[in-house]
Amino acid sequence: MNPRSPKQSYPTSKEDVAAARRDVETPQTVSPAYRLSYTDIDFLTKEELRPVRLQLELLKPELLQQEHGIDGTVVVFGGSRIPEYKVAAEDLARAEKAVAADPTNPGLQRQVAVARRVVAKSHYYEEARRLGALLSEICDHRSGCNLVVITGGGPGIMEAANRGAYDIGAKTMGLNIVLPHEQAPNPYISPELCFQFHYFSIRKMHFLMRAQALVAFPGGFGTLDELFETLTLIQTKKIKPLPVLLFGREFWQKVIDFDFLVEEGVVSPDDLDIFQYVETAEDAATIIENFYIRDAGD
Repeated sequence: MNPRSPKQSYPTSKEDVAAARRDVETPQTVSPAYRLSYTDIDFLTKEELRPVRLQLELLKPELLQQEHGIDGTVVVFGGSRIPEYKVAAEDLARAEKAVAADPTNPGLQRQVAVARRVVAKSHYYEEARRLGALLSEICDHRSGCNLVVITGGGPGIMEAANRGAYDIGAKTMGLNIVLPHEQAPNPYISPELCFQFHYFSIRKMHFLMRAQALVAFPGGFGTLDELFETLTLIQTKKIKPLPVLLFGREFWQKVIDFDFLVEEGVVSPDDLDIFQYVETAEDAATIIENFYIRDAGD
């Protein structure tokens, strides 16, 4: 043997022979049928496997929340298109510049009008950010509770609430959803509590499984969907009562005429007691803190 040639190793036992045989690619070992079922994406994404995927989406966030000691959450919903004031003002300036160059364009005129309304609502970003910080501070330093701010994980109001908790170094959670237009998680979510869902139904469950309160800032279809889901569950006693706070009375009373629903007889006057309006982060935090302390003492 050439002393300079690399030393070759050979199987020395039945176990080594079996291992070497497994490493050899054959028509059998490269067949999709040979893949382990839990590593076979083509198999796991079959229509017939939907119940298994639903179960996995339920279990993974649940087990991780248990591992991180998450006992209670405060859910914050709100528009993904409501940024902080600086960003909203820059968007308005660009829209005004565009319409100045083409003043008769109705599409550009509409963009300016919408941009002005967004600027007017941008203060809600700061309120949501302050609320995230206040709730996290209350739980960390004042009440000794374990409430974690949880959002849909996206931009706008969701980002603001996560950011407030992040500002004081507290845990904060985001439940992202796979959408046709890719949604990336905002950078203020605790990485170990940043989840992604395919199924809206399972995501909804996780929003409310540990919820001690829900705060709905101005928003669109998604915010309305989650709000009415929660109102219905409380109304039908599927979940125990919890504070449902609508941030910004003027906005909500324009969007939904709750009194009209009562007058039409489609909801009970008592159903309007399920929620209340708030205008400041301080008011919302006080209501949530008092409810949590009272509920924990019962």
